[in-house]
Amino acid sequence: MQLCSVCTEETPKYRCPACKIRHCSLICYKKHKDPWTVDDLLHEDDIIDKVSMDRLQLLGQSKELQELLCNPHLRQLLCSIDNAESKDHAMKAAMQEPLFVEFSDCCLKIVDQDDNFNDE
Repeated sequence: MQLCSVCTEETPKYRCPACKIRHCSLICYKKHKDPWTVDDLLHEDDIIDKVSMDRLQLLGQSKELQELLCNPHLRQLLCSIDNAESKDHAMKAAMQEPLFVEFSDCCLKIVDQDDNFNDE
């Protein structure tokens, strides 16, 4: 039986029209849609690994990444990581999945692009 991707407590009855995650109520839908920033996720010690907003926005423009995200297995993996109590453990488990490794590599390739790549 599936659980709500937001609260992980109730049976989902609805899908987000944008990302298709399943949720159980208007409360969970609003919680899912609440805006957040990268700064909300980072601690002071993580600043060295921070990716600029410009770089993150490149992820949304990538056709390759969009194609990967069409895979329901990958979307389920991402939801399970997001909903996991131990994100560390969930990430380690996900990194055993070739599809997730492909997704991670694609994301890193996009955000690590050299600005001068096209100038050469």
